Amino acid sequence: MIAAPPEAAPERLTAILRRAGVLERGEVIDVAVATPGELLPRCYEAIAEPAGPWHLMLEDLTASHESVGEWPLPPPTERWYAIVAAHARFHAAWWDHERLGVSVGTFGDESGAFDRFLAAMPSDLATFADRLGDRLSTERKRVYERLIAAAPRLLERYRSHRNLTLVHGDAHVWNAMLPRQPDRSDVRLVDWDGWRVDTATDDLAYMLALHWYPDWRRRHERESLRRYHDTLVAAGVRGYSFDALWQDYRHSVLWQITTPMWQANHAMAPWIWWGHLERIMLAVHDLGCLELLE
Repeated sequence: MIAAPPEAAPERLTAILRRAGVLERGEVIDVAVATPGELLPRCYEAIAEPAGPWHLMLEDLTASHESVGEWPLPPPTERWYAIVAAHARFHAAWWDHERLGVSVGTFGDESGAFDRFLAAMPSDLATFADRLGDRLSTERKRVYERLIAAAPRLLERYRSHRNLTLVHGDAHVWNAMLPRQPDRSDVRLVDWDGWRVDTATDDLAYMLALHWYPDWRRRHERESLRRYHDTLVAAGVRGYSFDALWQDYRHSVLWQITTPMWQANHAMAPWIWWGHLERIMLAVHDLGCLELLE
């Protein structure tokens, strides 16, 4: 059990209870406590039992913070950059951390997750193609087939276990709470059901390439990555150039074509995944990601 002192407790709290199949271990508590302040909601109590129930008591941000705005509109530019910077600070805090794969998270290549993922990809594609029928073009189906063939080689980047961090996994802008007061900069990142150890650019590709249409993305993409990289460096990350970030980003954009396939195969509504499919395929072509399959 971890708890804040009684005098620090606020008048209002938000409770998060364990749900079946989500975060079976108490690692979520370790992450919440070990992450620097003003990136996550403050944790006032965390209780976990081995293989048993857990709960978190978090600060209620209703009075101090707000959502970025209406879905699916992009946020105002400065608010967008504030969210990007918050993710960069979080990623930097866990960048190549000694606890990754040891006491926080697991490496996918060591846990068997990659093997299961690769083995399932052909049947996942078949299910997706059957659902879409002729709405999935031959050309796009071929892109998926080429990704399946190239996947073992592409995953070598991850197998180095270098320049990895904790990623949010569902890093759209509506999973960030922004301060209501314009003079504050403490963006809080929320809803961590999908966190894992991975390349940081997976969150960036999810935020940018999966969610934004080409005009907005093209205008903000490279500047967003520049600002993200500057924040990483300012937070102490070394030996990771902007060029390395850009190449990781292109790889992550390519991998994101599996997201709408997964969403469709897990019975999510088409209004969620159909737009994702269109946007991510456009980004793959814009960024020359098909070159990575050769």
